[in-house]
Amino acid sequence: MKDVTQLTDGWSLLHDGESLPAAVPGCVHTDLLAAGLIEDPYIGEREKEVAWIGRRDWTYRTEVAHDSAHERTDLVFEGLDTAATVTFAGRTVGTTRNMHRTHRFDVTGLAGELDVRFGSAYDEADRVRALTGDRPNVYPEPSQYIRKMACNFGWDWGPTLVTAGIWRPVRLEHWSTARLASVRPLVTVEDGTGRVEVRLTVERTAGGAGRTLTAAVSVDGAVAEVSFEGDEAVLRLDVPGARLWWPRGYGEQPLYDLGVSLRDADGPLDSWQRRIGFRTVELDRSADEHGTGFTLVVNGERLFARGVNWIPDDAFVTRVTPERYRTRLAQAADANIDLVRIWGGGIYEDDAFYDACDELGLLVWQDFLFACSAYPEEQPLRGEIDAEARDNVVRLMPHPSLVLWNGNNENLWGFRDWDWEPALAGDSWGEGYYLGLLPRIVAELDPTRPYTAGSPWSGSWDHHPNDPAHGTHHSWEVWNRQDYAEYRADVPRFVAEFGWQAPPAMATLRRALPGETLAPDSPGMLHHQKAEDGNGKLNRGVARHFPLPEGDFDRWHHLTQVVQARAVAAGIEHWRSHWPVCAGTVVWQLNDCWPVSSWAAIDGDGRLKPLHHELRRVYADRLLTLLPGSGSGSGSDSDGGGDGSGTGAGLTLAVVNQSATEWRTSVALRRLESGGGTLHRAVLDVTAAPRSVVRLPVPDGLVPDGASAKEFLAADADGLRALHFPVPDKDFAYPRPSYDVGVEPVPGQGDRVDVVVSAHTLLRDLLLQADRFGPSAAADTGLVTLLPGEQVRIRVTGCPPVTEADVRAALFCVDTA
Repeated sequence: MKDVTQLTDGWSLLHDGESLPAAVPGCVHTDLLAAGLIEDPYIGEREKEVAWIGRRDWTYRTEVAHDSAHERTDLVFEGLDTAATVTFAGRTVGTTRNMHRTHRFDVTGLAGELDVRFGSAYDEADRVRALTGDRPNVYPEPSQYIRKMACNFGWDWGPTLVTAGIWRPVRLEHWSTARLASVRPLVTVEDGTGRVEVRLTVERTAGGAGRTLTAAVSVDGAVAEVSFEGDEAVLRLDVPGARLWWPRGYGEQPLYDLGVSLRDADGPLDSWQRRIGFRTVELDRSADEHGTGFTLVVNGERLFARGVNWIPDDAFVTRVTPERYRTRLAQAADANIDLVRIWGGGIYEDDAFYDACDELGLLVWQDFLFACSAYPEEQPLRGEIDAEARDNVVRLMPHPSLVLWNGNNENLWGFRDWDWEPALAGDSWGEGYYLGLLPRIVAELDPTRPYTAGSPWSGSWDHHPNDPAHGTHHSWEVWNRQDYAEYRADVPRFVAEFGWQAPPAMATLRRALPGETLAPDSPGMLHHQKAEDGNGKLNRGVARHFPLPEGDFDRWHHLTQVVQARAVAAGIEHWRSHWPVCAGTVVWQLNDCWPVSSWAAIDGDGRLKPLHHELRRVYADRLLTLLPGSGSGSGSDSDGGGDGSGTGAGLTLAVVNQSATEWRTSVALRRLESGGGTLHRAVLDVTAAPRSVVRLPVPDGLVPDGASAKEFLAADADGLRALHFPVPDKDFAYPRPSYDVGVEPVPGQGDRVDVVVSAHTLLRDLLLQADRFGPSAAADTGLVTLLPGEQVRIRVTGCPPVTEADVRAALFCVDTA
């Protein structure tokens, strides 16, 4: 039977003639941090001080002693970052040029010193660029010339920290006769019967050539077995009564153990185990009167995808543990998210990521790793990309959560709109990967899942790549140039990216910028703002709705959080109200990789922004929203947390029911004046069928006067609320906020308190920034609007002893007086 020796201990990093302890898996930066030779590059402007690391060569070294009676010993690296030469016992056993694939070297009979020498990623990129010629890129760094995590070279939310190291586990595998080289389970279900087709490839030693091998596969008590003499075998078995794996919110997530074994006449040789789930997945791209659809269908159920984009959770990806994956993905599920798109400038994540998604019912959309650049299609890149794609398709295909392969991020769009074509002058740029190589590999290796060539992509060159009427659409004009009410200007078939920025939580800023007097344009704040004109866009977004605070960072911080949450909610509520024409939204972005002002709902220290709480509301199965006019054009803000920017003439009430059961409800509509008095009221009885949307015109007598600064509309049903203000906040006659505060300890839980706020006046977008109490304090509630006489109870965990004065200092709401 094959045996394995893990090579995780005893490594050193050679640095300026010295030998430092090294962690494997790990990287140069984390080893230098552990040795106290560099300071944390996430703090202040220290990122600039470590730029030299990515331009140096580095060597990792260990001593390997092993004794095996097997015929063959392989040295297996699951991940080397990136351009490396591997020397064992004085012999060069291999070179690598790809962070994203596994490397295996025959080291039979070797023992002694093992060196892994990493060349500078910049030098490797320069070498490849000299062979292929220049290609255009959104950023000035050479990420498209090396198969490495692109955002290592910086992004509009990420630092430039070019890593090197043994970033995934390394081991010795000792084996005889034959081993399982590849296991591909094709899992389907039909009429209640699960079907598993396992395609095996074996590698043989010279002594194992021609020997009869027997492979067996088992699932839930069902067993199949086959004997063969070649290098490939196919086994098929049925699992009667297989329970279906469903996305969260649609059913349960049963998982089955799949075991594969290999033996010969003398006994066991190798084994392989994974968990699988039985489900079907399709992508409906049918043409209709609205254009070309893009609807995920799981187990025959058509879905409105409630998604977020995922980036690496740390710029130093080896610090992301299985527990951290689980925490972050549980936070996604808690926000009623059911789809996570792994963005193409990062990595193929660790199996722990996909395991958590399998268990939580989070659908995974997996990009192949190409982003915002023109990629040469010549060698040496083409062969690496072929091997990388095959490696990762086979590794990830057992996971039922994985439902879509995507060729690239924004490169087809970039070719058309970003002036790439003249600069390319006929050179290759990646189209052959996205429309040729990658779909062939997916069709060959994983035909159970759909593939799409890119995001955005309209399905063919017959339409603009980012045409909202066809396929997937990225909506960035609004953040870059417009007010967020403009999300209502159209109804894309599937919104794969859109978002709005806000800074991280105050406790995160204080940790990352110690001693700095915080201001939007203070040195540390500007360094931790990587987007082009990011602060300008933040300020313009605030100024369209509020007087822009001058010299009041606390108020600026609150208002940027308010606008981020309102903006994303405005888009989602509009697009959800147009199901099934629009079949999904994928917010940019769920998470951050360091403390930074960005589009994330969870900041770089793992703290939830108000946006996260707002996602929980707007992604819930049941949702009320008020939309101007037909709900399909621009105009006034009218979402659960929105504020007005239009005339207020003509409103639509949308009752969205994404649950599996009928929703019968009575919607109470109240036209109110700013002081809280009721001007007019009515009740609409509504029945929304499962997975449907009901749209009703708001009666004229309930629509606030568009010229009035003192009227607004509230819609309430079953604990849900939608609001419509006909004018921007800065023009609305808000009363000066007045409220009572109570602090109630939670019995038996010393670090938990309930903060109770009782409103005497309208309190718009009230927010408790609990992290101001202490870095571990967190509130269970985000932005909330209270009418006079209403009360909210906010549970705070991780809370030190606090007084009413402490609470009032951490409470913010809209106040334009």
